[in-house]
Amino acid sequence: MKTAIYPGTFDPITNGHLDIIKRAASLFDKVIVGVTTNPSKSTLFTIEQRVKMIQDVVEGLKQVEVESFDDLLVNYALQRNASAIIRGLRAISDFEFEFQMALFNRKLSNKLVTVFLMPHEKYTYLNSKIVKEVASFQGDVSCFVPPNVDQRLKEKFKK
Repeated sequence: MKTAIYPGTFDPITNGHLDIIKRAASLFDKVIVGVTTNPSKSTLFTIEQRVKMIQDVVEGLKQVEVESFDDLLVNYALQRNASAIIRGLRAISDFEFEFQMALFNRKLSNKLVTVFLMPHEKYTYLNSKIVKEVASFQGDVSCFVPPNVDQRLKEKFKK
């Protein structure tokens, strides 16, 4: 069984993230969406809330699991018997950082490969930070996030 890890903070999950999950699920027997913290990012939602939102969104995708982790990504992937790490590339600006991380992860373990997936072009400009900013001003983000996430954002930023 080929297993891939799709790691991220997903604060919140967007339709672009979901597109990458679906693409990965078409390539691997199992895709684990690994929700983590990032010390350089402050999050709007708790890790438990993020896991729950993603679980609700991927409910119909049988080979997709969602869980949190707080370990080095390479260690977590090896513990879960993964052979690949999924990373989304929206634009050329993502490439340099993601390429550096892929090489670093390969140095830590040659048992893992990084697979870069591009989302549908309609999501190439989309990221969680922009979604949160627009939502904080009560802007309509319903076309950028799944319905359950849109509702949670409205609750968070209710005036």
